[in-house]
Amino acid sequence: MLKQPMIEKLLAMRLHGMADSLKTQEQDPAARELSFLERLGLLVDQQWNWRENQALGRRLKNAKLRTNACVEEIDFRGARGLDKSVIRALVQESAWVGTHENVFVLGPTGVGKSFVASALAQKACRDGYSALYTRAQSLFRDLAMARADGSLRNLLARLARIDVLVIDDWAMAPLSEPERRDFWEICEDRYQVRSTILTSQLPVSRWHEQIGDPTLADGILDRLVHNAHRIEMRGDSMRKNRGKPNA
Repeated sequence: MLKQPMIEKLLAMRLHGMADSLKTQEQDPAARELSFLERLGLLVDQQWNWRENQALGRRLKNAKLRTNACVEEIDFRGARGLDKSVIRALVQESAWVGTHENVFVLGPTGVGKSFVASALAQKACRDGYSALYTRAQSLFRDLAMARADGSLRNLLARLARIDVLVIDDWAMAPLSEPERRDFWEICEDRYQVRSTILTSQLPVSRWHEQIGDPTLADGILDRLVHNAHRIEMRGDSMRKNRGKPNA
């Protein structure tokens, strides 16, 4: 079979990695010294890597992460209370996602909670899990709109399928009756089968009063707190520090 028709057939079968590898081999004199199985192995490896990269790209796009955060860029030098050993344990193959645990990232505004949460979600995507970032206010707005147009069950079902749900700025304001019932549904659907990352300026001890209804608050926190890792950050706002002129 001539090379160009072969490449066209590979592309038609969506074997783009193999097609690229074949072109590379044709241009590399050293490849001609390899056996058939060795060259085939290179083609298969390239196709595998291409598929994995394509899948990762889709997961990252669907995650809608707020920043291009990654765990390798987390800054441990400042006095922000970040424990490198805790972060290292969480990012080890994102095992906490596999065991359906949660993560709370707590601290005052501007200390980098969203970055850390997004970095953990991005690492989970790299480890093969799906993720979605949303701010609490946006989540509740979407839930209200879905209830109004009759698509609430579909939205809740989509959220239930996401491996890592990142909810930023959680408990910033007291929840309304529909909000706390919807959030209870989310927590119930995800309990022991999915993982959730919550960032909040308020300590966990204040969440009960922000949820409001004692019965629903007990149910929500029972499904969130007992299998959660806590990352408690402190310090001045990094935004304020970036705004200072250099001395």
